[in-house]
Amino acid sequence: MFGDLGQWFDPEKQPTVGRTPDYRFSLANERTFLAWIRTGLALIAGGLACAQFLPPLPVAHLREVISIALLLLGGVVALRAVDHWARTERAMRMGTELPGSKFPAILALVVSAGALLLVVAVVIKAMK
Repeated sequence: MFGDLGQWFDPEKQPTVGRTPDYRFSLANERTFLAWIRTGLALIAGGLACAQFLPPLPVAHLREVISIALLLLGGVVALRAVDHWARTERAMRMGTELPGSKFPAILALVVSAGALLLVVAVVIKAMK
């Protein structure tokens, strides 16, 4: 899942690999990375908000499960963001195809499934 970790922490090694890409592409790659980081931070903030402000739900410990799931998902998104940034930067430098990713589709499915579970919890609470 995670490529060469050295790429993450040693940007000085990047220019020696392949050719320097057009700076506009590198900056676009960085903006994409930052958008994923914002998504990860939003998920983490949502997890903390659920833990602190969500009232107890009709299913035992559902609030805690939601909080932990959001916190973990936010961490995974952040790690995936830096990995994708490094792999994309390397591909641009090497002149190879940009790496594909199933992660956006998986993330969308996980978030949709979570939303569906919350709808069920709200309906159960409303029926009581």
